[in-house]
Amino acid sequence: MRIAKPLLLITTPIGVILGLREGYRLAGGLVVIMIMMVGVIGVAVASIMMTVRREEREAKKSGGSPPESGGPGAST
Repeated sequence: MRIAKPLLLITTPIGVILGLREGYRLAGGLVVIMIMMVGVIGVAVASIMMTVRREEREAKKSGGSPPESGGPGAST
């Protein structure tokens, strides 16, 4: 994981940029829709990250531990 995470953090944006460039070459103006879709996904990820960080801050401030998720993969 020490090597995989930095590698993904570098190669993913490069791949997205190259993919958008190739999309422009093949489909022209339709790449605008792809850019908007990437923007919407980026805003959604940023919103989730901000919510998680705010909830962790509130949990630390109140002296409790962050709430456990009961979703799939949660240890019992």
